[in-house]
Amino acid sequence: VQLQASGGGLVQTGGSLRLSCAASGRTFSTHVMGWFRQAPGKEREFVAALNYSGRRKNYAESVQGRFVISRDNAKNTVYLQMNSLKPEDTAVYYCAADPTSSNLNRNPGGYSYWGRGTLVTVSS
Repeated sequence: VQLQASGGGLVQTGGSLRLSCAASGRTFSTHVMGWFRQAPGKEREFVAALNYSGRRKNYAESVQGRFVISRDNAKNTVYLQMNSLKPEDTAVYYCAADPTSSNLNRNPGGYSYWGRGTLVTVSS
């Protein structure tokens, strides 16, 4: 599985962005997909994850109610809609795939495939 994240950019506080992660491979629709982020000088942290159908979702407390994760299996793409952005959301955002488990893992170690990150900068 190859993953390519896009959609990052510079946005003002309170603004919105939608990240996309395009995946290759015929088995995308069976994978748990997750979004993580890493700010300068900090460890990579969990943002959101969803199961193969998109019916089960899990969010970090810091983004609950502001971010929405979704997927379109026909397009092999997972999305992260980010609303009410804050300066502390500034980070490189990564998408990841877990092809072996149905658990919505918050641990980066639970994901086998990673895309290159896309930078999100929120100005105050």
